[in-house]
Amino acid sequence: MSRILVYSRTTGYRHSSIPAGIEALEKLGWKHGFNVEASEGMHSFRAGRLERYAAIVFLSTSGAVLDEPGRAALRHYMKQGGSWLGIHAASTTEYEWPWFEGLVGAWFDQHPKIQPATLTVEDREHPATEFLGEKWQRNDEWYAFRSNPRDRERWPEGVENLKVLLSVDEATYQGGTMGADHPLSWCHEYGGGRSFYTALGHAEETYQDPEFLAHLLGALRWLGIGPGAATP
Repeated sequence: MSRILVYSRTTGYRHSSIPAGIEALEKLGWKHGFNVEASEGMHSFRAGRLERYAAIVFLSTSGAVLDEPGRAALRHYMKQGGSWLGIHAASTTEYEWPWFEGLVGAWFDQHPKIQPATLTVEDREHPATEFLGEKWQRNDEWYAFRSNPRDRERWPEGVENLKVLLSVDEATYQGGTMGADHPLSWCHEYGGGRSFYTALGHAEETYQDPEFLAHLLGALRWLGIGPGAATP
């Protein structure tokens, strides 16, 4: 049975939804045949330890969450064909480590107040979005990013085949800063492995929402976890 590591260490803002996120991922694992190990200890990121996991999930991590041995272990894990999933505040992590920007795809910049908005589903064939229609109504914390992950000229070195899956229509909420093109969820190849990021997942109740859980399960399937998993 596959095993995933859910890492939720924070040295910046800490989301109260982290326990709900861990519980939701554990329930997905029980239902779909993979084990979940939750950790906030940097000891989890050491040479030879990460290879036991089929995927690593950064669940609303923030700030500097790894030491130098941990960074080296994560880079080695990805180089060996590893899989990484970042949820919500994962994009607020490791601002001083350029390699991590490539892993997550874009760093967080700012957000307005929590409010409803309309998402555009740009890819309805990807496992993380195939169950959705053309539009998706959500209430969340709408992250803006320091760069647009769609902009190939600004991709960090090593990013390949980045595909935007969801974008948010800034005309449907107040306080947007990225303009007409505002990606919110994407996937790409990086450092020898696969990376998936979704900016959704701020509130505790989000982790009880069937559509959001299907979004996470589809991301894991694309990373090679669970039934119907894609082949990396």
